[in-house]
Amino acid sequence: MADFTIKKELSGQGGRFVIYKDGDVAELTFTRRAPDLISADHTGVPDAFRGTGAGKALVEALIADAKANTYRIMPLCSFVDAQRRRHPEWADLFVV
Repeated sequence: MADFTIKKELSGQGGRFVIYKDGDVAELTFTRRAPDLISADHTGVPDAFRGTGAGKALVEALIADAKANTYRIMPLCSFVDAQRRRHPEWADLFVV
C-alpha cells in the first residue's frame, strides 16, 4: 500500500478529498447538508491508482475529518457505504 498525501479542498457547499499523483487524481467528493452532516457523494479512483489502497485512504481521511470536526456522514457513494459496513467501529459517524 502506498503512502498518500491527501488534501481537503472546499468549494461552495461541498468539496473533496483528493490525491494527486503523476497527473492523475483520485477523489472522494462530498456535499455539506447541514452544519453537522455531509453526504459522501462519489469516490473516483483512476486505473493508475488501482490496487494501491487510494480509495480506502480517501475514506479514512473522511473519517478522520468527521471525527475532528464533529459531523456525521450520509454514505451516498457505494464505495463509502461498503467501507462503512466493513468497519463497525465507525457506526457512530454515519447516518443511514
